[in-house]
Amino acid sequence: MMHGTSNSSQTKAYDFKTRDIKVLKRLMPYLLKMRVRVIFATLFLIAAKFANVAVPLILKEIVDSLDQTNVLLILPLGMLFAYGALRLASSLFNELRDAIFAKVRYHAMHLIALGVFKHLHTLDLSFHLDRRIGGITRDIDRGTQSVSTLLSIFVFNILPSFFEICLVIGILWINYDFFFAGISLITVLFYVGLTLAITTWRMKYRYQMNDMQSEANTNAVDSLINYETVKYFNQEAFEVNRYDQTMTRWENVATKSFTTMTALNFVQGAVIAIGVTIILIQASQGVVDQNLSLGDLIMIQALLLQLFMPLGSLGIIYRQIKHNFIDMNNMFDLLERTSEVQDADHAPDLDIAHGRIEFNHVSFAYKGKKAVLNDISFSIEPGQKVAIVGSSGSGKSTLAKLLFRFYDVSSGEILIDGQNIKLLNQSSVQSAIGVVPQDTVMFNESIYYNIAYGKPNATDDEIKRAAKLSFIESFIDQLPQGYDTVVGERGLKLSGGEKQRLAIARVLLKNPPILIFDEATSALDSYSEKMVQKALMSLSSEHTTLVIAHRLSTIVDADKIIVLGNGTIEESGTHTQLLNLGGQYASLWHMQVNEQNDEV
Repeated sequence: MMHGTSNSSQTKAYDFKTRDIKVLKRLMPYLLKMRVRVIFATLFLIAAKFANVAVPLILKEIVDSLDQTNVLLILPLGMLFAYGALRLASSLFNELRDAIFAKVRYHAMHLIALGVFKHLHTLDLSFHLDRRIGGITRDIDRGTQSVSTLLSIFVFNILPSFFEICLVIGILWINYDFFFAGISLITVLFYVGLTLAITTWRMKYRYQMNDMQSEANTNAVDSLINYETVKYFNQEAFEVNRYDQTMTRWENVATKSFTTMTALNFVQGAVIAIGVTIILIQASQGVVDQNLSLGDLIMIQALLLQLFMPLGSLGIIYRQIKHNFIDMNNMFDLLERTSEVQDADHAPDLDIAHGRIEFNHVSFAYKGKKAVLNDISFSIEPGQKVAIVGSSGSGKSTLAKLLFRFYDVSSGEILIDGQNIKLLNQSSVQSAIGVVPQDTVMFNESIYYNIAYGKPNATDDEIKRAAKLSFIESFIDQLPQGYDTVVGERGLKLSGGEKQRLAIARVLLKNPPILIFDEATSALDSYSEKMVQKALMSLSSEHTTLVIAHRLSTIVDADKIIVLGNGTIEESGTHTQLLNLGGQYASLWHMQVNEQNDEV
């Protein structure tokens, strides 16, 4: 459960203006890419408002021409046609504005969503381990939708309303007593001021609602992804209760938010009612005193309607703007996150010839934790198979992550063919390495898709060859849909052994010069394990292989076995040499052999 929501909300509210300006600055480049369309949309907007404001002026002339006593009345057809033409022109220009701006709006959504998605793939592993996927996807979804909403509000509401208010007040000022323009302006200022003040006060509830909704969404996704674990431990009631508690807190805050909104709506309505009443009393008195015509009264009333109709929705629009700024801030915060693993400027690509790997005095500590590795030095010659063994937490998998550049070493260096990988382009290093992790995760796509992911342009023959080498081909052939079988989310429809053999097939298809197997055969049955080991042995001359092993029976053929303990290398040698040494490896070996005998 999340705590301290109100504190985070107050902090956000404190720097809100700065964050709003920052969001607008981030939006500008996307708009500038479509500047021609933005200019044309603005011109059509202005034309539409001129036509709209001209309607009451024509209406005044029509009424005055008809309101004549003792004079032969003539139907003012010209003015009536002009009235209709202006109405039509206003509608036409508005539709043209919408049509032209649609491309701007959706293109901006496209570019921003693409930019965030691309940026997330550049962040280091530690970011993705710390964040929950449900929360991230929710932030992206809200943020990109907010781009569309915010642009629509500015182009279709804020700019037209501001321009129309200026036109109406200007016409009242020029044609009538300053009183009408002054009261209108004061009403607008009071309305806007009260709306800003009250809405800003209410925003804390929106922040809390967002936090709780994200928490509930994240908990739901996490629970459903771990469906089997929930069932294994009969924790359905716990998961439902946890979700219910979060949604109850969300419900209470949402109720407060809505209640305060009704109070705001009443205040807004009261301000408009008072302003309109004062102006209409003064205008009616002018008609009585014969200072104004009936057409003037009708024109003033029509102008006030045009003034206060867009103003009447300003409160809702302002709240939407603030809400969308919140959502966009969360998304842009993701863009501001930087990876702890950075390439140097103009970092060269890895030039790999043989695949020799060398760890020179490597030390490493995860952020905020004590050192996992201390002064580790060893080398792997081209075509060699080197195994790393040790107790849990000894740093075995960390070595693999450092070689793949998921992290950079704290001190020392890792060399591939004499090149320090910390100074090289990450992508070039990672493209030269194939990894089969301990926890294999598959895309919710077909078996064919998951194998082909290792080499998207691979032929059918290459994919089937990789499946055959990893001894998964016979399993695939038995399936009704064969290679088109969908494996389910994270590969849940497959057993652990089947997933690992698919992962091995994927890496074999990639066929990189360097292979890393992070306990990759730990979930295989004995037969499959032997078959996979046989396949890997046949490829050993073509690959430099690093094996992180738990089951020692899988690495007896390794050219070198390194035993890690307390972050340092405690033993090193071949299987036979280490058994003869009678140290930690020999102890682990005898323990596992005895366990296997007991199982038999």
